[in-house]
Amino acid sequence: MFFMIVIPVSLRQSRRLKQLPLSKLMSSPTISYEKLGKPAFFASHQPRFLSRERVHMISPAPQTSSHKSKFQDSGSSGTVRSWPATLFITSLLFALFAFLSPAETTACPFCSAPQLTLAEQIAQTDIAVLAEWKSGVQPDFSAGTAGTTTFRIEKIIKAPEAAGLEVGKEITLPDYTPGLEGEFGLLVGTLQETISWLSPLDISKAGFDYVINAPGPENAASLRLKYFVKFLEHKDALVADDAYAEFANAAYSSIAEVKDSFPTDQLRKWVYDPETPVTRLGLYGLMLGLSGNENDIPRLQDKVTANEEDFRLGIDGVMAGYLLLSGADGLTVLEKTKFEPALETPSPVPFSETFAAMQALKFLWEYAPDTVEKERLRASMRTLMAHPDLADLVIIDLARWEDWSLLPRLKEIYGQEPYDVPAIKRAIVGYLIAAGKQKPEDEQTPVPAFVKEAEAFLAQLEEEDPKTVKTARLLFR
Repeated sequence: MFFMIVIPVSLRQSRRLKQLPLSKLMSSPTISYEKLGKPAFFASHQPRFLSRERVHMISPAPQTSSHKSKFQDSGSSGTVRSWPATLFITSLLFALFAFLSPAETTACPFCSAPQLTLAEQIAQTDIAVLAEWKSGVQPDFSAGTAGTTTFRIEKIIKAPEAAGLEVGKEITLPDYTPGLEGEFGLLVGTLQETISWLSPLDISKAGFDYVINAPGPENAASLRLKYFVKFLEHKDALVADDAYAEFANAAYSSIAEVKDSFPTDQLRKWVYDPETPVTRLGLYGLMLGLSGNENDIPRLQDKVTANEEDFRLGIDGVMAGYLLLSGADGLTVLEKTKFEPALETPSPVPFSETFAAMQALKFLWEYAPDTVEKERLRASMRTLMAHPDLADLVIIDLARWEDWSLLPRLKEIYGQEPYDVPAIKRAIVGYLIAAGKQKPEDEQTPVPAFVKEAEAFLAQLEEEDPKTVKTARLLFR
């Protein structure tokens, strides 16, 4: 069953998010369309429209290192055009359209926003070479010249014969790049009548070896990930960032397939090391859940049940890893520590912790359905109906999970405080529309009672609240 749905952020959710420090919002790997409306793994079967309320909160993922990891277009004329901004905007638009597409997304469930890896960037160019810096002429601003830089080709990664390139040949770029002999750069370009080179990416000897030995995108994901897993947390920041990006771009099924190659002992260190980049914590927690054993459960439980901070980046992935190992028992722990206390006033649990546990619950449904029985997952999600800040999300998820037992409760709360907000009312209408689509196509088959009840209530709302129903019908289709 496919139906388009939107999840607007309620006023209460907006206030909760505004309470988070701006630095944390801007540095979060998941405060984006994934975090606020639907994590990357949540796009797998039923697409959602991005509402205006959520789109404005999209922020780029943070850079996890200071290396110069972006190319600039040098062009054949000597002018330099900025490439990173265009690439970011293009990637963001691609992500948005992928978000709206019914096709399965391939992003890692708990990774920061996918970015182009070195392998992908190389695949999208005509020419890619590794070259040694040989000399440079600095720009002369009084004369209006941009200078030049000469490199000697050490390794040709890809190049058509028409490019006329060979190892040992020198390339002169029409702008100045400072460097020293013995330093290397990755140069990529496009071939038309002449080669148009992008500004070089500085690369170390370790990075040089990493690039030339990396299996290309044409290879099986399992082969590629087995190579890149060896470079997670590499001392060379460019290498470590790119290896992480390969996992961030990979489907969960591909990641799980290579779990036997994970450095489990290292993962145990990284998950608990405060120096581990928080943008990678979600991935490492998930990986530990895939490759660890029952001895990892107590320490993971201590980590996920703590409420020491107001906002913990990546904790949703750690919770998912914990649930993979602990199953239904672990879900009970999260219910007792993250769901049920969140219903108290005031809540002793930060909103972000409850939301993270909710994402972990969705992960089990989407990706590890054999870990906990489906009805048990539905019951756990229903607990959060008592949390008005999350009710709209809960309603829509339970519609996707075909839990029609919620219908009587929705009839009771529609238009009643504290649920009398547009986002929740639209979600309820969407639930009714989804329920109505369960009517058998065969007219001889009896119509389920919940379908009749949903259709009757929807007809009632069309009379009493036509504006909400009309809006919802545009969104839930």
